Formats: sequence, structure tokens, C-alpha cells
Amino acid sequence: MKHVFFDIDGTLWDFMSVIPDSAVSAIKQLQANGHKAYISTGRTRGYITKPNLLSIGFDGILSGCGTRLEKGEDVIYEYLIPREKATAAVDLVRSHGFRAILEGPEFLYMDYEDFKDDVYGKKVMRDLGDHLRSLSDNYGDWVISKFSCDMSGCDKEACYTELRKDFDVIEHNDIIAEMVPKGFNKGTGIKKFCELINIDIADTIAIGDGANDLDMFEAAGFSVAMGSGAEIAKNAADHITTGLKEDGIYNALKHLDLI
Repeated sequence: MKHVFFDIDGTLWDFMSVIPDSAVSAIKQLQANGHKAYISTGRTRGYITKPNLLSIGFDGILSGCGTRLEKGEDVIYEYLIPREKATAAVDLVRSHGFRAILEGPEFLYMDYEDFKDDVYGKKVMRDLGDHLRSLSDNYGDWVISKFSCDMSGCDKEACYTELRKDFDVIEHNDIIAEMVPKGFNKGTGIKKFCELINIDIADTIAIGDGANDLDMFEAAGFSVAMGSGAEIAKNAADHITTGLKEDGIYNALKHLDLI
């Protein structure tokens, strides 16, 4: 039996949250053949709500870069940033002009004024509905496990010097970065998940497309990068499949003789 861990953004779906029919059918066939399928994402659980994703019927969800692990309906591990540490980190990044989105297991927190003209911010506001809260109105009372920032126009290195004492920073481009508590990433998430439910990590396969998938690629028994993904991911993977819109998931599972 193989245990396959799928990234969401750029792997299972595109920016408009469209999942190829071929990916859905491939995952269902994978499971019908006796293997297990899991989500492994940088998104926290509060931002995993889309019916078209959840209705696929994954066997578990590893969210927030390994800060929350679910097997079926059960939460088997969860880490939340302590209140004082969260407040200090948010104060720090905001003092440097960063615009933050705080990410938790139930809610995301952001300020409308910070993102009202931002394409990604508008998408978050559109997608989350009741799972979105005001950052400022709930100041210090957030329940979060990581956060992301828009750094455009800011002196990011000055901020990083202090921030990196407690957080790892994953830059997706010159503007957007994820801030993840030290000791957590998609790779540690897979390792801990395997330990908790007694899986041989050699039997795991990771499929992703970006910089925050590198730790997952290193930890898993085998790694697959989407052909439409970042070069850094493709350079690190054991195999490169076709692009998301070119039946990448289906072709990857077919290549591995899982379907």
C-alpha cells in the first residue's frame, strides 16, 4: 500500500480553485486500488473549505505546513502559536510595513483595508465567508498556527533578522512569504503522521509544485513535481509529471503504476 500526499494550490487545483476531472477520477481509482490519498498543504484548516476539494474523500489532511494532522475525521496532532509569541510576531512584521494574513484551524484573520485592492486578498475574502475575521478587531485573541505576509515596498531583511529567531520564512516570490514556526514544515508533518499511525515513510509519495513542497519531497519515499510548477520544485523531485491542466495528477499516478 502506498500513501500519497497531495499539495493543493498548483497541484490539485489552479488559482480559480478548479480541479481537473482527471485528477478527481485518478485519486478515486488510487483509493479503489487499496492506496491512501491525503492532502498536505501550507493552507491551515480554516482555509480548506471548498466542497469540490473535500468531496473527493481524502483519507486525511495535513494542514498548516504540518501544524495540524488529521486521519479521517480525527485530529491526531495540532500546534498553535502561543498568544504572546503570535502577538510579538505580528507587531514586528506590521512595524516593518508588512500586510499580514493570520492563519488558523478555524479562522483566517486579515484587515480589509490592507487587501481591498489585492488580487489574492480579494480571493481570500470571496472564498472564506464566515471563516474570515478582522485582524485588528480580534487583536491578540487569534487562534493561529502560521501566517503569511505581503512584503511589497518593505525592508524585509531588517524584519527577517528578528523574525527568524522563532519562524522559518518561505518566500514564494519577491512579494509573498509564509512565516512558519520553527520545527514545522510539510516534511515534518509527513514524518510525524507516519509515526503516529505507524506508516513506513518509504511507502509515501509526495506530489507538489512549489518552494514549500521541498521539505515534503525530501521526507517522502518518492517525490513528484508538477510540470507547471516552480523550477526549484522540479529540480528537487524524483519525477516530473505534466502540468496541472495537462492531467498531471493522472499521469503521475499512472507512471507510478498506482492506477
